[in-house]
Amino acid sequence: MLTIEPYTFGVGDRFGHQGRAQLQAIVQARELGIPVYPVWNKSYREHSLIRTKPDDVRAEADAAVNALGWTGAYYVDADHINRKNVSAFIQGSNFFTIDVADFTGRKADPADEERVVKAMRGPTKGLQIPGISRPLHISETTMRAAVGKFLAAVREAGNTYRQIVALRGADTFVTEVSMDETESAQTPIELLLILAMIRLEEIPVQTIAPKFTGRFNKGVDYAGDLSQFEREFDEDLSVVTFAIQEFNLPKGLKLSVHSGSDKFSLYPSINRLIKKRGAGLHVKTAGTTWLEEIIGLAEVGGDGLEIAKEVYSQAFARIDELQGAYLPVIDIRPEKLPKPVKVDSWNSSMYVNALRHDDSNPDYNPDFRQLLHIAFRIAAEMGERFLSALKTYEPSIAPNVTENILARHIQPIFG
Repeated sequence: MLTIEPYTFGVGDRFGHQGRAQLQAIVQARELGIPVYPVWNKSYREHSLIRTKPDDVRAEADAAVNALGWTGAYYVDADHINRKNVSAFIQGSNFFTIDVADFTGRKADPADEERVVKAMRGPTKGLQIPGISRPLHISETTMRAAVGKFLAAVREAGNTYRQIVALRGADTFVTEVSMDETESAQTPIELLLILAMIRLEEIPVQTIAPKFTGRFNKGVDYAGDLSQFEREFDEDLSVVTFAIQEFNLPKGLKLSVHSGSDKFSLYPSINRLIKKRGAGLHVKTAGTTWLEEIIGLAEVGGDGLEIAKEVYSQAFARIDELQGAYLPVIDIRPEKLPKPVKVDSWNSSMYVNALRHDDSNPDYNPDFRQLLHIAFRIAAEMGERFLSALKTYEPSIAPNVTENILARHIQPIFG
């Protein structure tokens, strides 16, 4: 089995121009003694909007690796795929994020549910999991509720996994199961029972992406109860460790945090807990690099700033369209958005200050940032004008990309 390393960091890149700058952050992290490995990720939805192909991500990753002489492991993630679209990712990917959130809550066949309930161990009173101070009580009602809620999703994950195996062979890729884009967070008991069902489905899962308490909105900080998140994250780490032994799951199984970029308030807790538990971690990011591209364009002024302003103006006019599929992971307050005519009067520093995620800056605007986060399709519609600007102003953009990944993310999370 292709075994993933303990610390991995997803480096999404909407337009495929920042692979080298992203890998440079990983290289510098390794020089600082942080053993983190890169995972380039891009979803079918993003490819569809930008009109790129999954093999483009492989080409970008390979080119960056060759340019910087990287000799460590690296991965290309077919992000949030399903059976309908996975075939396009088979050749270029060696990491598959199987997204079954849409199947959560669907009813499986009652006879199938009954078989699974019987196959799982019976009700457990006072289950003591190392690292969790309170005993977990798993009644038959609790078990049946979990099977009823998650079995269809796990079955779909198994079907997708086996389709990938049929197309590219076993033991050639990393499997992640994603259930993060659901309405409610999974409890530690539910996570334990999900992992039990995954084992019965014979999926060699190496990363599991549950939904955590609170809001993980795109490109901005965590919104929720920090102490509650810390408690649940710690318990989830303990559940994963217990499940590895109890269900004979892959030894490197670890949690995956989706929409993990810019959750600055969570990083101290995450850092402390993974070290306390000796646990691995995967953090998945995507649009942060795109925002650093816009910041870099705004910084140079001239045509770069004009492009940045134009993207915002069109995004403001098309906000309802752009929000679409992102409503579960954004929380934009329209009244907090500056009017485009005002933004048109901004100089470079005013635009950058509003966009760059710096809570100490009074001009930082998280609503402005979230809208631009989902506005990448507007840049894609600009075609060669935008792509040419990325090439022209790479000396301004690349350092921002590297600094953002290394100093704001990798060091606080893994350092």
